[in-house]
Amino acid sequence: MSSPTIPFALRGEFIELDKLLKATGLAGSGGTARHLISEGQVSVDGQVELRKTAKIRAGQVVVFNGERIEVQAPA
Repeated sequence: MSSPTIPFALRGEFIELDKLLKATGLAGSGGTARHLISEGQVSVDGQVELRKTAKIRAGQVVVFNGERIEVQAPA
């Protein structure tokens, strides 16, 4: 069984990881998002990402708590 996928279309070249978690509703606030990232609960392209403001670009996949975010190029 695959995890649910949330498509997320960028508005610019990238979005910072903490802002992505907040924008998709997986974190209630930026502070919560930064805490989850610093605890190693978030992975980007299969690797744990500890940089709260890592630049996430189109084509990358972010996974947190069984939810998968597919980042897409701006429409």
